Amino acid sequence: MPHHDLLRLCEGQAPGEFSVAIPDLAWLDRRREPVLEPHLPIIDACHHLWEPPRFPYLPADLQADVGSGQNIVATVYVQAQTRYLAEGPEDLRPLGETEYVVGVAEAAAARGGPRLCAAIVGYADMLLGDRAGEVIDRHLEIAGPRFQGLRHSASRDPGVKAAPTAAPLGLYGDPAFRRGIACIVERDLVFDAWLYQSQLQDAVDLARAFPDLRIVLDHCGGPLRIGPYADHPKEAFEAWAAAVKAVAACPNVSVKLGGLGFGSLAFDFHKRSEPPSSQDVAEAFRPYIETCIEAFGPHRAMFESDFPADRAGQSYAVLWNAFKRIVAGASSDEKRDLFSAAASRTYRLDL
Repeated sequence: MPHHDLLRLCEGQAPGEFSVAIPDLAWLDRRREPVLEPHLPIIDACHHLWEPPRFPYLPADLQADVGSGQNIVATVYVQAQTRYLAEGPEDLRPLGETEYVVGVAEAAAARGGPRLCAAIVGYADMLLGDRAGEVIDRHLEIAGPRFQGLRHSASRDPGVKAAPTAAPLGLYGDPAFRRGIACIVERDLVFDAWLYQSQLQDAVDLARAFPDLRIVLDHCGGPLRIGPYADHPKEAFEAWAAAVKAVAACPNVSVKLGGLGFGSLAFDFHKRSEPPSSQDVAEAFRPYIETCIEAFGPHRAMFESDFPADRAGQSYAVLWNAFKRIVAGASSDEKRDLFSAAASRTYRLDL
């Protein structure tokens, strides 16, 4: 179903409230499972670090999750407005996040073990146009080869109650924004695209306008099942699936498999008396994950935890077990792509 037809079904309905639940760590800890395929190497293709006023997810929390039994060999840090510089030009304040994450990565490297934040996806305002290149170069000076990409989120939908900082509709088509994107292409970096399903044509247009731009579509392309979408789940899924297939037809786009548990799909695992099993999570996520893999192929698809945004519903180890259950029938080469090789190629991780 085309998205404009779905919007007609949703006319007059109140927008859904997008929220990220606070994890109850004691509750999560009540679910312990043996790790499935414990030797399968994993690169976590997207996680963040958060500090107050959001609920915190600090380097020690990441270290504990990565060390919870799954064979995590490296992680990719994606911008989260953490530790921005408190002073100086507004455009340069995101450099503080990169400085912070480089410190986390270096400390982890000194300890040995998994390469935390082995790749960094930072932020520069693409609406700076040509001047975005100056900010990107400063990120590269700070992080060197760890700095592999940029994300400028555009997620906004009339059916979802937007945050005060929500991007304007049509952001990816703005001429100034596209001049900023050209700076990413010139430096052969990755662009992480975060949009909702109703905006995926914007990703198609961007991919076609910049065929040399390496785009990664975050969080399965932002499927929605809140607000008006909740009343038409079948139509919403069909519209999302059709839009994802259109994006996948662009050969310069890959997809991150995850980000399904933090609000837009209204899974209520965190409201249950007991935390879900990996079977429960796999059953809920399977239609979205399988659709993306079928559209993009394993060579252009990579699993992500999206922690801590997805942390409230299931523990780190349970989430990765769920992913393994969903692709249990895949070949060893396909699993290698999905769990590590696709991310390694995309973010140039020499493992």
